[in-house]
Amino acid sequence: MSMGLQTTAYIVAIILFILSLGGLSNQESAKRAVWYGIFGMALAVIATLAGPAMNLSWVLVPLLLVGAVIGAVVGQRVEMTGMPQLVAALHSFVGLAAVFIGFNSDFVGTHDLTRAEVVIHEIEIFLGVFIGAVTFTGSIIAYGKLAGSIDGKALVIPGRHLFNGAIILASLVLLVLYMNHAGSWTLWVMAVLAFVFGIHMVMAIGGADMPVVISMLNSYSGWAAAATGFLLGNDLLIVTGALVGSSGAILSYIMCKAMNRSFISVILGGFGNGGGAQMEIEGEQVAIEVGGVAEALAEAKSVVIVPGYGMAVAQAQQSVSELTRRMRSQGKNVRFAIHPVAGRLPGHMNVLLAEAKVPYDIVLEMDEINDDLSNTDVVIVVGSNDIVNPAAQDDPNSPIAGMPVLEVWKADQVFVLKRGAGTGYSGIENPLFFKENTRMFYGDAKASFDALLGHFKAS
Repeated sequence: MSMGLQTTAYIVAIILFILSLGGLSNQESAKRAVWYGIFGMALAVIATLAGPAMNLSWVLVPLLLVGAVIGAVVGQRVEMTGMPQLVAALHSFVGLAAVFIGFNSDFVGTHDLTRAEVVIHEIEIFLGVFIGAVTFTGSIIAYGKLAGSIDGKALVIPGRHLFNGAIILASLVLLVLYMNHAGSWTLWVMAVLAFVFGIHMVMAIGGADMPVVISMLNSYSGWAAAATGFLLGNDLLIVTGALVGSSGAILSYIMCKAMNRSFISVILGGFGNGGGAQMEIEGEQVAIEVGGVAEALAEAKSVVIVPGYGMAVAQAQQSVSELTRRMRSQGKNVRFAIHPVAGRLPGHMNVLLAEAKVPYDIVLEMDEINDDLSNTDVVIVVGSNDIVNPAAQDDPNSPIAGMPVLEVWKADQVFVLKRGAGTGYSGIENPLFFKENTRMFYGDAKASFDALLGHFKAS
């Protein structure tokens, strides 16, 4: 493949990537957008392997095929509930690749470069390794927290901000030494510091804020890929990495705004931790059986369903969709309330509801439905905690203080589907469960909805 043809293929791939990002803005075009991304990436890989600068295609092609087979097998086996940790794991691969390429570039040297080019190249190497190392270890910790193998609570050590600042300062000193030809040891020491920084940064973030962490790491992986593109002289990788990095940063900003978080705090890691003792909760959790919930739904004219991660774990979306269909057939106004960061991955609930054929027009965002919750007869919360927690408004010491939430407690009746009386993944107690108009409907979400379907007959 000639250089001109490769450049043309790269431009087409970039256009497809941009169309893919644009199409993800709504559910109707999302599937088409994913195919744009698939075709764009396939074209990019083929053009790179067939390019004039590639002399080892016969070695790389088998490796590519092995990786593709592994990816296909893993993708088929991973349930929707496992997608957040899969995304985190994939981010770690991008980060590690950036580290390896940075070390390789340092090993190769700068023999044919001018002095100005050497300076730029050394900065590229240093930044690529730093961002890649932070992304690698940060993603591994995020994976562990999402998978439950690491405690989801924030690990807050004394003087953590000074610790992070010391690492960044030391890395800057090492950058100066590296650019003054002190030796490759400066790059290795910085890499170790960056690995530690990535671990500490994500360990300091609590489970309630993990959706933002995933988006943040997505942004980091994009910038790491862009740095790799500069090192390899690959324009497509630079543009693609910049697209991923900037879109991830924008998404992080949007979610920070939705959660009333500081964007700078997210970048630095370690946010969402209250500064004092949380308010004591008065009252007790009152349980209800399936018959009581079914009776309330039969009498209700307006119903709002709030899906959360518990729905995903139980794979209850099909049962939820069927109950919705039956209630709507009886003339009831049934809608879904979606928080911007519901689940553990942005858009998680939207995907599950679309999979279950829930009509798009009854799936509403928090800002669209919050004002109407006070006029709602029944709210059903399906395995969610933080996004319906009134402590965000009432308790300044709560880890989620200031975060906009779905004000479900304003409805006439609230039924909360939970497996048990615990605080859930984030470890934050929810006063909603103790309110007089709230009843706890304990059990597996799918089994509970199936039981409701047995009691709630369509007319």
